[in-house]
Formats: sequence, C-alpha cells, structure tokens
Amino acid sequence: MIRLTKLFLTIATCIVGLVGLVGLVGACTQGQPRSQALVHGEAVGTATLQIANVVGMPSTVAAPEEKASPPSRDDVRHADACPTGMILVDGEYCPDVEQNCLEWMDPPSSPYAHFRCKRYAKPAVCKSARVHKHYCIDATERAEADTKLPKHDMSWTSSKALCEAEGARLCRESEWVFACEGEEMRPYPYGWERDKTACNVDIETDIGRVGRLVDHRAVVGSHANCASPFGVRDMAGNVEEWTQADGPGRGSKMGWKEVLKGSWWIPSRHACRQFQVGHNDVYRGAETGTRCCRDVPPREVASR
Repeated sequence: MIRLTKLFLTIATCIVGLVGLVGLVGACTQGQPRSQALVHGEAVGTATLQIANVVGMPSTVAAPEEKASPPSRDDVRHADACPTGMILVDGEYCPDVEQNCLEWMDPPSSPYAHFRCKRYAKPAVCKSARVHKHYCIDATERAEADTKLPKHDMSWTSSKALCEAEGARLCRESEWVFACEGEEMRPYPYGWERDKTACNVDIETDIGRVGRLVDHRAVVGSHANCASPFGVRDMAGNVEEWTQADGPGRGSKMGWKEVLKGSWWIPSRHACRQFQVGHNDVYRGAETGTRCCRDVPPREVASR
C-alpha cells in the first residue's frame, strides 16, 4: 500500500510538471516567425508549431477520433512526388494560345523578318478550355556523365529507348510546352522579351556547316536565368529536344510523330510553342538531345 501511494504521488507530480512545461513552450513559441520551405528558390508553403492547451478530461470519456481531411492541391504537390532529377508540373494547360509579337528582331527586308520575336504582347490569350496536367519532367536535358554537357547525337528512337529504360518516356509535345511556358503562357521560358544572355542561344560565329557543326553546347543548368515558371532549365537553346506528337496512339503533327522542341544554340526561334518536324525517327545530329517525362507515381510509392 505504501508503495502504491508513493507511485500515485509520483505520477501526479509528473502530470503537474508536464502541464507547466507545455504552458512554458506555448509561451516561448508566441511571436516566432513562421518557417518557410523553399523549392527552386521560391517559398511554397509555411509551417507553424502550435501547442494545444491541456484541459482536464474525465478518465471515462474517450477522446474523439481525428478524421483525415482530403488532400489539398498543395499536398498533392509534395516534394517527393518525382524521382531525383525531375520536377513536378501541375496546373491548367491551354491547348490554343494567341501570342502577339510586338517587335521582330530582324529587318523587314530579311527573309527571316517574322522568324524571331523580340517582344510579345502581355498577357497571352487562351482561346480554348484549359486541361489539367500533372506529371514529372527532367529538370535539365540529359547529360553526359563525364562532361555534364547535354547528350547529343540522339535520335527520336534512341531518346525513347533511354527514357523507357528508366521507367520514363518521351514527353508529349503539350507536356513539354506547358513545362516551358507555365499557366501564364509565357512565349519564352523566362518571360515576354527575348534575351540572348539568358540561355545558350543566338551564337552567330564559328557555327560550322551541316554535318560538321562546331560544338557550342553548355553544361546543363549552367544558365541560371534560362528557367521556366516551374524551374525547368534549358528549354530554349543548348540542344534541340525530341518529343512525341500529341494525339491518340502514337499521334501525329503535320504527319509526323517526331517533334523537336526548343531549338539549339543558333539564332533560331526558341519560343515554347514553336517546333520543328521533318526529321524521321532515326535522324540524329550534333544539335539533338533528350529530355524525359513520366507519370507521377502514387504518393505512398514515391515516398519509399
């Protein structure tokens, strides 16, 4: 009996001490700034530590069970949704966009007078219903392990095989475009005015010739300003990237399933919506490279 009495006194003392400690922690946390998590340099959420008040409750009354609330859109965008080296793209894509050029780079007398736009009207206009997109995309072009330069001499076929060997796939053209322009529908990944210093583009000298191009590749991700709204790098210039045309089955665009996006280091168009077709699935050159996409795995799988 004496031992039991001492035990009860000890438990009671611990409870009193715990309540005091909780009150102290609650007081210490008041007025503290919320911490922010950063992804690609932008605040994506806040977290605040809160201590609940401790109130007495009869021992015969069970605490109510907490019901899990449905996941929010921010919760869906969890940091571990995509494998290392990939970025989550989640948002509303516009299939039909009107982007008006206000000023061209080349003179009216040039055969390329309406080829490169210097400045676009803002905002762009969406002319169709938007479509929800949710997928992972490579943060940069696929790189050589030793040099970190983008892989080149890649064909549509070899790019497809590289992606699929890793459980990924070639990006659909619409996925590539949305990762480049974002919901704002930017003409260039970095904005509305062409900036030849932002990306590895507009190199005019020492180019070489067809079949014997001078290599002007830059290390992937080395142009910090060449980033899309989602933080995807090098979607303008460096190397041209293979995509799969949208459509049922293999799809086609102007009769082609193979679509090249982003252009390369020459003075070309480089806008997110612009494209090149005309090369078959085995064409490869010093300027052609690879970027992969993949479906977002279930959260419980991605977090393992």
